[in-house]
Amino acid sequence: MADTDDLYDAQHIGFLETIWGEGYLSPGGPEEVSRVLEGLDLKGKRVLDIGCGSGAITLSLAVDHGAAHVVGIDVEEPVCQAARARIAAAGAQDRVTIVQVTPGPFAFEDQDFDIVFSKDSIIHIPDKDFLAKEVMRVLKPGGWFAASDWLISHDDAPSPEMAVYIKQEALDFAMASPARYHDALTEAGFVNVTLRNRNQWYAQIATAELAWLTGAERGVLSETFGKDFIDHNVATWEAMVTVLKSGEHCPHHIRGQRPA
Repeated sequence: MADTDDLYDAQHIGFLETIWGEGYLSPGGPEEVSRVLEGLDLKGKRVLDIGCGSGAITLSLAVDHGAAHVVGIDVEEPVCQAARARIAAAGAQDRVTIVQVTPGPFAFEDQDFDIVFSKDSIIHIPDKDFLAKEVMRVLKPGGWFAASDWLISHDDAPSPEMAVYIKQEALDFAMASPARYHDALTEAGFVNVTLRNRNQWYAQIATAELAWLTGAERGVLSETFGKDFIDHNVATWEAMVTVLKSGEHCPHHIRGQRPA
């Protein structure tokens, strides 16, 4: 996983959960998680959740989707602390484990998981070939990788508008194209590789989010999180909506299977 300082402190966690729901640090809530997992049966399975964030999705994989045990991993201490508190409050410690990890190979045995899942976090891992090989290694034969992530539509230099958005996010974005992800997965040995473009869905959602951020709630948000913080995020959403509407920024669902 990518080397990073804490990007999601309590202020960022609280702000994103205000937009996307308690425990969710990316959009779509439980409905989008179900879409990522569409057609996959988690019942009785051992699942790895890459980039578990504050833990709502990790918990849901066990409680709502029936996984026997879920291991959620993240590089950041604040989100791991929040996730552990959430799991403890739900009394689910026997079914969900949260592990703070360091960048590098996964600290798991070969063929350790039935399913590897990730929701909008592998953008922080620059080497997609390394990621694909590590996911393949820890999957059991016949197991599935099911993820969503933030993609760029091409392999060329970002447009000026995309460069503005990436700078505005101030995150360690390592965007890759759908073709790059497809090549990384197939070269690692995955079969049944599919990518589904979610650009139109999130372009509509993000436009509504921007309207909410700049509407009647802006004053309350500024009082809660700080005016400079909200002003910065409004500028971020404005830049993001621009590249979503152009299609250059294109969230995708990504899936591949380790051969049986």
